[in-house]
Amino acid sequence: MNVTPFWLAGRAATGDGELAVSHPFDGRGVGVASVPTPAQVEEALAAAHAVRKEAAALPLHVRADALLHVSRRLAERHDEVARLITGENGKPLLWARTEVNRAIATFRFAAEETRRWSGSVQRLDTEAAANGRMAYVTRVPRGPVLGISPFNFPLNLTAHKIAPAIAVGAPIVVKPAPATPLSALLLGELLAETDLPPGMFSVLPVPNDRAGALVDDPRLPIVSFTGSVPVGWAINDQVPRKHVTLELGGNGAAVVLPDSDLDWAAARIGLFANYQAGQSCIAVQRVYVDRSVLDAFTPKLVEAVNGLVTGDPWDDKTQVGPLVSRDAAERVESWVDEAVSAGARVLAGGTRDGAAYAPTILTDVPHDARVLREEVFGPVLVLQPVDGVDDAFARVNDSAFGLQAGIFTRDLDVAFRAHRELEVGGVVIGDVPSYRADQMPYGGVKDSGVGREGLRSAMDDYTEEKVMVLTGLTL
Repeated sequence: MNVTPFWLAGRAATGDGELAVSHPFDGRGVGVASVPTPAQVEEALAAAHAVRKEAAALPLHVRADALLHVSRRLAERHDEVARLITGENGKPLLWARTEVNRAIATFRFAAEETRRWSGSVQRLDTEAAANGRMAYVTRVPRGPVLGISPFNFPLNLTAHKIAPAIAVGAPIVVKPAPATPLSALLLGELLAETDLPPGMFSVLPVPNDRAGALVDDPRLPIVSFTGSVPVGWAINDQVPRKHVTLELGGNGAAVVLPDSDLDWAAARIGLFANYQAGQSCIAVQRVYVDRSVLDAFTPKLVEAVNGLVTGDPWDDKTQVGPLVSRDAAERVESWVDEAVSAGARVLAGGTRDGAAYAPTILTDVPHDARVLREEVFGPVLVLQPVDGVDDAFARVNDSAFGLQAGIFTRDLDVAFRAHRELEVGGVVIGDVPSYRADQMPYGGVKDSGVGREGLRSAMDDYTEEKVMVLTGLTL
């Protein structure tokens, strides 16, 4: 099997190690990524540091053209890229194709935001002492970025690290997840086709035990991490003087109120508790149904979940494929078994086959069960009755996490109340919490992290304001 090179300061390179990538569904090899040596990593960091001023001075059209090039090339190679994602991640082609579409849009949005990236002016003569003075305010890069991306969206979540960095003129060093490095390496290949200066980007598939040195390095003053809660907060504690953005876990809650369309709610919750095999931070995990409609809603949800097409991710009809590994599926199995032993009932699913776990509905789950309190990151949802809006919102907030919530209601007052009261980064009305538009601010509170993605939001995070005061003007 051919070895895929990594990208060192904009050029292809190989190191002295290899990282084998296998397909989660059947374990067959799908690729081999070259692993850089410590000396090559040092070269990449030195290049990012050296090019930082040139990168910050790049004309906006150069940055925008590079981003648009990547968007267009992803569109041209759409099927190839989708199959690469399915091969290394195991997600069904249905969702892999969606991910490619989103990455195409992510780079396009970044190009559009780049062309709008400009300063502002502020008159200061609101006080007599500042007559004739005006402030010119711009945003400048904080410095090179370390982007650490996860396995569950190996293309688009890597795009959400790279695209805003290029947009603001910040060099970036990407460390992809060891389980899924190939999609990130393909983005490096497309970036290498542009006119970006050497050193502007590197994609380094180093093992996780070597990531600490990257986090510590003072030449990378920004760390953008997407991944698990313990690792994210450990990074934050490790480098308290750096600017760290964290997109961590979730425990997505959906609330079904009596005025909602129960068929729509059941279909959406059933699908989006299990898409990506539940390996999404905003997958539905907790479902709170008003007691007055519980008996009507439950069979609809069971039918929706049992009707999902599971199996081979290469089949165009498959909706739910394997988890990223057998170990991940065994962990989900152990959490479900633990809940059942404590009194939970299984309404659907509850079985494992290798790396695949059947879409599962649990009810009567004890309050302290891990499938309810922690992020299961698998195709499991917990169904619980609630007594009215007060009870529902209190249950949503009774979580260490706060990423997004979905509220099925037609009541505008309830919608705005949800926006006011729910302790989450985003509220989706009339749909599941699993909705994300790539241009909107996205992130959470509490253990779900700090900072926001979404192109303009990330561009703000990667930069800081700089002011020039002009004096002696006739205004």
